[in-house]
Amino acid sequence: MASLSSKMQFLGHTLNMHVNLQQAIAKLKNGEVVAIPTETVYGLAADASNDAALLQIYSIKERPANNPLIVHIADISQVTDWAAEFSPLAQKFAKAFWPGPFTLVLPAKPHVSPVVRGNQPTVALRVPNHALTLQLLNQSGLALAAPSANKFTQLSPTTAAHVAASLGDAIPVLDGGACRVGIESTIVAVQGENWQLLRLGMLPEANIHTVAGLPALRFKQAIKAPGQHLLHYSPRTPIQLFTSREALVKNSNSRTAALLLGAGAVPDGTYFELHNNAADVAQKLYDTLHKMDALNAEKLLIETPPNEPAWLAILDRLTRAAH
Repeated sequence: MASLSSKMQFLGHTLNMHVNLQQAIAKLKNGEVVAIPTETVYGLAADASNDAALLQIYSIKERPANNPLIVHIADISQVTDWAAEFSPLAQKFAKAFWPGPFTLVLPAKPHVSPVVRGNQPTVALRVPNHALTLQLLNQSGLALAAPSANKFTQLSPTTAAHVAASLGDAIPVLDGGACRVGIESTIVAVQGENWQLLRLGMLPEANIHTVAGLPALRFKQAIKAPGQHLLHYSPRTPIQLFTSREALVKNSNSRTAALLLGAGAVPDGTYFELHNNAADVAQKLYDTLHKMDALNAEKLLIETPPNEPAWLAILDRLTRAAH
């Protein structure tokens, strides 16, 4: 058993990694990485104009270099610092959905580093809807690249504790509490007056269509964006998805753990039950999967939601997690 002094030393080390706003700003300006909260998930942030800092993100996450990073900015006025084209359609989207869980992919200006772009000709931009992170962006004057603060393809973090579980307690964390949305942002690419949906999020596609006034297109040249990897958002424990409660219960045993949506028959073994409401499930999904993963079960059995618009982002995350 560890001595009391060693326990206190470990505890002190852990607490030292929780930084306040001014400490986070100082570290980021010094070219370091800091895990920061957003309304979607916690991001591993670095100065988006500092290549050495950006390379730390890729190294810590073990993320492929061709996977672009989302640049978090304080307000719409900063878009033209990064984007070569900010068309009327893109402006309509930004005004309608920022701050919020919505990312715009636009043609990049020549000076934008290929490191943050993942060697793509585009740059991904977002204004997060989180008071502490907006304060961080405004006070620091920095734009921050901030992919999810976890190892590549693994479960995204929605609390500060999740960050430590994935990346270790040496990563400084600005703790902003549990994330309100809980699912990564919707990503839309805009070229002129046309748009394409690149990643599903909790912002319904119908809302985007309404603002655009025209349906999405599939661009001739493929556009790379975060979250497109077939295996993603995945716990270490194998996952099996079930479209019916009956089939899930039949396959359960004392060595499995299950995630249920709403009331009904319950399986053998450990289970977690979430309200059968898309926004509630999204907010709690990753936290619940983190808890299930920690059980060291043989398999996680997950009841999938209906294939309906409100649930599509959750279905996407579960499908990739189980790939």
